[in-house]
Amino acid sequence: MTELTYTSPKPKIFAGAKGDWEVVIGMEVHAQVQSSSKLFSGASTEFGAEPNAHVSLVDAAMPGMLPVLNEFCVSQAVRTGLGLNAQINLYSRFDRKNYFYPDLPQGYQISQLYHPIVGEGEVLVDMEPGIARKVRVERIHLEQDAGKSVHDMDPNLSFVDLNRTGVALMEIVSKPDIRGPEEAAEYLRKLRQILRYLGTCDGNMQEGSMRADVNVSVCPVGNYAKFAENDDFSCLGTRCEIKNMNSMRFIQQAIDVEAKRQIKIHEAGGTVDQETRLYDPVKGETRSMRSKEEAHDYRYFPCPDLLPLTIEQGYVDNLKSDLPELPDQKRERFVIEYGMTEYDARVLTAEIDAANYYEIVAKGRDGKLAANWVINELFGRLNKEDIDLTASPVSAEQLGGLIELITKGDISGKIAKDVFEILWNEGGDAAEIVESRGMKQVTDLGAIEASVDEVMAANPAQVEKAKANPKLAGWFVGQVMKATGGKANPGAVGKIVNEKLGIK
Repeated sequence: MTELTYTSPKPKIFAGAKGDWEVVIGMEVHAQVQSSSKLFSGASTEFGAEPNAHVSLVDAAMPGMLPVLNEFCVSQAVRTGLGLNAQINLYSRFDRKNYFYPDLPQGYQISQLYHPIVGEGEVLVDMEPGIARKVRVERIHLEQDAGKSVHDMDPNLSFVDLNRTGVALMEIVSKPDIRGPEEAAEYLRKLRQILRYLGTCDGNMQEGSMRADVNVSVCPVGNYAKFAENDDFSCLGTRCEIKNMNSMRFIQQAIDVEAKRQIKIHEAGGTVDQETRLYDPVKGETRSMRSKEEAHDYRYFPCPDLLPLTIEQGYVDNLKSDLPELPDQKRERFVIEYGMTEYDARVLTAEIDAANYYEIVAKGRDGKLAANWVINELFGRLNKEDIDLTASPVSAEQLGGLIELITKGDISGKIAKDVFEILWNEGGDAAEIVESRGMKQVTDLGAIEASVDEVMAANPAQVEKAKANPKLAGWFVGQVMKATGGKANPGAVGKIVNEKLGIK
C-alpha cells in the first residue's frame, strides 16, 4: 500500500499587474440528511412530488403547531461527525435565525449557531496518488431547509412550493484551508463520497441534496502563512460568498473568476465589499446578490419550542461501532486483499455502488482479473452507452461467473468478450451460454497440435522464416487461433508452436 503524504498548503498563485496573489477558500456545504421524514415533522422528504404535496401543519407554521425533533436525523448527524473524525458534542441547542423569505412560513429558520451537534473534524483530500491534503472541518450543525420560490410559471406572479420546507440539512463548515479551485472541487468530491458511504446524504447535487456556499478571498503571497501561525484573519482579504453551487466544474470556474475580480479591485486601490454573490456560468462572472449578513443581523436566540439536546456517550459509541467501512479504508483493503494497483482501487472505491459490485464479482475469484474486467469492459461499456451502474444489463453475479470461466481455462479472453456481449444484449448465465453454443476453449493438446501441424504444412516458407527469426512465431499462433475460431488455448498453442520451430 502506498503511504499517503500529507502536504503543506500549496496555493494557486494568481499573477496580478502589480504582484502575485494567493487565494483562500472556505466552504459551507449543505447536505440533506438522508431520512424519509423532515427534521421537525413527519412529512415526507421524497423528491419530485407535486408542489406542496409534502407539507405538514408544522411545516406550514400553522398557529399552535410545535416542532418535534426527528431522532433519526440526530443519529445521521452524529454518524457524519464520526465519519469525519470530528468531536461529537453531547450537549447542543437549537436557535432561531430570523429572516423573511416568502418560502419560509415561520419567518425564521431553526438552526444551531452557538452549540452545534458536531465540533472540529477533518477531510483528507486526495490530490494525486499518494498525496493528500488535510482540510479542517470547523463544525457541523443541523438546521431546517426553506421552501422554493418559482418565478418562471407566470410573467406576473411568483409561486411558492413548500415541499422542501423543514427538510433536515447538515451544514458542514470548513476552515479556510482550501488553497485553489481544483482543491475545492476535490474537497467537495471527497466529502460527498464519505457521506454516501455513510448513508447520511445521497449527494445528488442535481436534485439539490448537496450544495455549497464558497467563501473566496485573496491576499498577497505569504500572508496565508502568517494567518496559519495563529488563525489571525486580519492577514487575509475580505471574503465574498458565492451562493448555492451544485457543480464541481462551476465551483472551479467561479473561484477562478471571483479571485481575479478581487485582485483587480485591490490593485486599483479599491476595497472588496463583504457580500453574497451568484455565479453566472453563461457570462463567466459573479454578480452581487446582497450584502453579507453577520450573526447579529439574524437576531439569533435559543428556540423556545425545543429543549437543549443532550445525548449520552454510550449512544455515540453504539453509532461508532456500527459505522461502515469508509472510502480510504476500503481502498487500502482492496490493494492488500485483491493485489490491485492503487489506481484501480481508487476507481473501484470512488462510488459505494461500484465497490459493492466489484466485491461480488471478485468473491472467491482472481481479484486483479476481476478489477480489469469491471473497470475496462463493464465501466467502459456503461460510459459509452451512458448507463448508470445500477441499471447495468450485466449483473455482478453474471460477470463473476464469466471471470470464473476465464480462470478455469474454459474460455479464452477473446471468447470471454464474445460471451460478455451476449450477456449484455441477451442476459443469461455465462457457463450455460458457453456450453449451449459450443464456445468452450479447446484444451486437448492433441487437437491443438494437429491444428498447428496443419498450419505449418500449408506455410513452409513462413516456417523457415520463423526458424531464422523467432519473433515471427506469433504469426502461427494467430493462424491457429483463427482456424479454431478462437477456441484453442493460446498458451498451449504458443508452447507447441515454439517446440515445432525449435525455439526455446
